[in-house]
Amino acid sequence: MKFTDLLCLFSLILVTFESSAQKNNVTFTDITKKAGITFKYTFGDNTYKNILESSGSGITVFDYNNDGFMDLYLMNGTYLEGISDPEGKIYKNSHNELYRNNGDGTFTEVSEIAGVGGHQWSMAAGAIDLDNDGYQDLYVLNYGPNIFYHNNGNGTFTDITASLGLSGPDKLNGFTKWSIGVAFWDYNLDGRLDAMVGNFLAFDPAYVSPATPGMMPSPTEYNGQASILYEQQPDGKFIDVTRKNNLYYPDSKCMGLTVFDYNDDGNLDIFQANDHQLNFLFRNDNGVYKEVGVQSGVAANSQGIGTGSMHGSIGDIDGDGLIDILVSDLDYGALYKNMGNGLFVDITEESGVAAAMAGKGSWGAQLFDYDNDGDLDIVAANGTAEELIPQYPLLLENDGKGHFKNVGKEHGAYFSTKRSGRALAVWDFDNDGDLDIIISHLDKNGTPALLRNDGGNRNHWLGLTLKGKNGPASAIGAKVTLTAGGKKQVMVNQWATSYLSNNDPRVHFGLGQQKKIDLLEISWSDGKKEAYNKIEPDRYITILEGEGIIMK
Repeated sequence: MKFTDLLCLFSLILVTFESSAQKNNVTFTDITKKAGITFKYTFGDNTYKNILESSGSGITVFDYNNDGFMDLYLMNGTYLEGISDPEGKIYKNSHNELYRNNGDGTFTEVSEIAGVGGHQWSMAAGAIDLDNDGYQDLYVLNYGPNIFYHNNGNGTFTDITASLGLSGPDKLNGFTKWSIGVAFWDYNLDGRLDAMVGNFLAFDPAYVSPATPGMMPSPTEYNGQASILYEQQPDGKFIDVTRKNNLYYPDSKCMGLTVFDYNDDGNLDIFQANDHQLNFLFRNDNGVYKEVGVQSGVAANSQGIGTGSMHGSIGDIDGDGLIDILVSDLDYGALYKNMGNGLFVDITEESGVAAAMAGKGSWGAQLFDYDNDGDLDIVAANGTAEELIPQYPLLLENDGKGHFKNVGKEHGAYFSTKRSGRALAVWDFDNDGDLDIIISHLDKNGTPALLRNDGGNRNHWLGLTLKGKNGPASAIGAKVTLTAGGKKQVMVNQWATSYLSNNDPRVHFGLGQQKKIDLLEISWSDGKKEAYNKIEPDRYITILEGEGIIMK
């Protein structure tokens, strides 16, 4: 063997060793108390006996004050007359909490000052700049009337729900409307943001299961509630256009909505994860929606069963440029590989996901690159539904080809501790280039866990904010392709991809040891395409449609 060949071989071994060492050095450190996050979740009383109490609290990540650091909004339950035990009245003043990121690793709770605390039973919240004034507004989804808070740009919010028509109906299918999330996008390409609200089920507090009278009834024993598509009008108000768009399913039990272009035809489609029902995939055929979940292969799990699906997390797990779907559920999950012809194949068992998730009861889950090596890993929050039984959370590492191994216990004490997890979001709260994790819990502690990623930024990375020409309408659902060192990565600009949660709205790429980005291509959701080359990594940048890159 020639000396040059030996040198190349040695360099390859060194790079491999360094990459492996960097992976092994990543640690997730629980800094919740140190960061000043004192939130404690309540489900209205001290007993755990109905499906409303079991569903958990949402997490929303957004920069409400435009200081460049992501802030945190945590949803809470509350005492409800006729549902909660009488002694639960001590919780009637519980409220949602907004934590301002101080930029130094700590947070300050400001919900009262900001005016977004409320005393409703909240499930989730969608952060969006609805009026394109440069500030993120907040749409809070509740058991009961929904609330839209307009960001005033001075650290405060104003409730403008009535003027928008986004409160939702008082009842659906005979019982209180129960909303669990929202997806924003411009469904009809008129330049205005629209909203689809996911609704869960018709909860009857008086119902007792004849099969299991000592345990909360299964979701299968309740009727469903239709999800609602709202179209924004020129005057800013929203109207219900669900039936008009073939999306009216009055007995569906939605747990999560994920909007993206699954078949690369330029139209944004809708994946709806359903609880104990077959999932829906609404294919957008040039503005006409058709439900194709069964024929596309994403309706059921690998046993052909509609399980307790939570949400669709999307990403390219095997580097083939096609967007796959991970669906967390209460059995063992589902991982659907995109075949590129409008069809998906269930690879849950062969990928290692089924073995890792079996028996855990997964709620929030996310595809994300925890070690910045250029492939997507999985984190999942777990806990039994019908009984308050904690489970181990999961961190599954991708080998780059879509095969996963549980490595959580090697990367932090949190993954060796059983908790009853619910919502989960990933974000870079300290802007250091690696993705941190925040998880809500429904156990006796009721405290969230902020897990700081220590070491993921030893590999290179890029963070990207997309802003459409006329606001977020053309940015949501945009597809971004990054090429570095001959390797392509494809991401979708969509942050509502985890149960009850909104992740960091910035698109995050891990680059491994690549020090130069050769090409960045953007397919905006309005059909326009742009390309940029020779971008330096290890920074956050903003791209304005038609205007170019703004460095931060």
